[in-house]
Amino acid sequence: MSARIVELSRVAAARAAAVAQVDEAGLAEPSAEQFQFWAGASGERYVHSVFSLIGCPELPKAVYVLSRCDKRGRQTVLRVGRTEHEAPSLNLAEIRHRGAQLGANQVHVHFLAGSERKRRRVELDLRTAHFSELSAESSSSMRH
Repeated sequence: MSARIVELSRVAAARAAAVAQVDEAGLAEPSAEQFQFWAGASGERYVHSVFSLIGCPELPKAVYVLSRCDKRGRQTVLRVGRTEHEAPSLNLAEIRHRGAQLGANQVHVHFLAGSERKRRRVELDLRTAHFSELSAESSSSMRH
């Protein structure tokens, strides 16, 4: 078992950069309720900002986890994906639509994967780790 130190200053800086992108587009600043770490199949842990499905802001390109949190705080992963559009509003519309279809009540967003290649790697790592939970979503509805 290996340990990895996550510098929260890097997380805060990446989140500030995402906020700056959102601000440049003339949108409201996102406000995460909390942070959540999700582990991939590789053992790597990825920090995510947690938003309610309704309270999620428009998003730049990022990796997301749609989840359902029950009254006891237990998380069920419903979908792992990545936003792909240049338009943050289109990314949000897609996330809300898919979240509503699956019964999600939270969106966990990973802002730190800066390139398309890194976002794809994180998405696949998380998807592989949560494969059994993701069976709720049919494979034909998942993007490749």
